[in-house]
Amino acid sequence: MKHVARKRFGQHFLADASVIDAIVREIAPKAGDPMVEIGPGLAALTQPLVERLGKLTVIELDRDLAARLRQHPQLRVVESDVLKVDFAELAANLGAPKLRIVGNLPYNISSPILFHLLQYVDHVVDQHFMLQKEVIDRMVAAPATSDYGRLSVMLQWRYAMENVLFVPPQAFEPPPRVDSAVVRMVPLDAPPQVDEALLSELVQVAFSQRRKILRHTLGKWLEQKGFTGAFDVQRRAEEVPVEEYVALVQALG
Repeated sequence: MKHVARKRFGQHFLADASVIDAIVREIAPKAGDPMVEIGPGLAALTQPLVERLGKLTVIELDRDLAARLRQHPQLRVVESDVLKVDFAELAANLGAPKLRIVGNLPYNISSPILFHLLQYVDHVVDQHFMLQKEVIDRMVAAPATSDYGRLSVMLQWRYAMENVLFVPPQAFEPPPRVDSAVVRMVPLDAPPQVDEALLSELVQVAFSQRRKILRHTLGKWLEQKGFTGAFDVQRRAEEVPVEEYVALVQALG
């Protein structure tokens, strides 16, 4: 019986064999790698991955798809909302210090998933995700560009990221109304030590009115925090590099 894509789950199934091959090449799975796939759907990517890996853990929310996936003896199926999955616990259950995580993420909740995974970054070797191209443009954006924002800062302080593959709408069934891409995310070996909650708050304040000079937003917030150090607030939020935001949080801490 054919599975009909469910709009509430943001389902768009990958169907182009050449695109699937290209994604698998970028992931470069090796036998025995402790890999977890988020949102395997109709197993378009799952099948070539498990052929190379031997075993694969998949996280699927859709009950019908999860039942279908359980018929594959090489798959371990976690039927759950990915936002409720404890990846540290999952790594321990698999007997792996760190996981490789892949997936065609639901575009309607891609940012929450990325932020959820950020708290488990110490348990991750690398991540390869297919996302809306516009989101990946923001993830990898450089300062002083229109795409640079909160998502750029909150991910770049912790990961090295690269847009590795363009994926057109016609590669999916049904085709989404947007272009897609694949991002590689590798946790930094020696990330700066910061209070992540404070960094998140600071960056949110900075980009709350991105067209305004920071004096009107972050400047007032810093005053409230009793900050007396040097920081140039005569700039817009998008002009401040990631390392300056990090240094500011460290000075506050």
